[in-house]
Amino acid sequence: MFAAVAAFLLLAWSPGNHANIEILTHEQTDLNPHKVQAAIDLGLVGISVLYTWTSNLTR
Repeated sequence: MFAAVAAFLLLAWSPGNHANIEILTHEQTDLNPHKVQAAIDLGLVGISVLYTWTSNLTR
């Protein structure tokens, strides 16, 4: 158990910890897709999420 905690702490304090999640579900021809973007930075770990979609799929 000590080794697992030590490994987690080592990963948490290593530089550049950033999770980036992108879900692109819009049509390629849509020049102005709707999108939701969020970022959370906890100091040790940062998470960024981008979700895009096309509002009218029956064009």
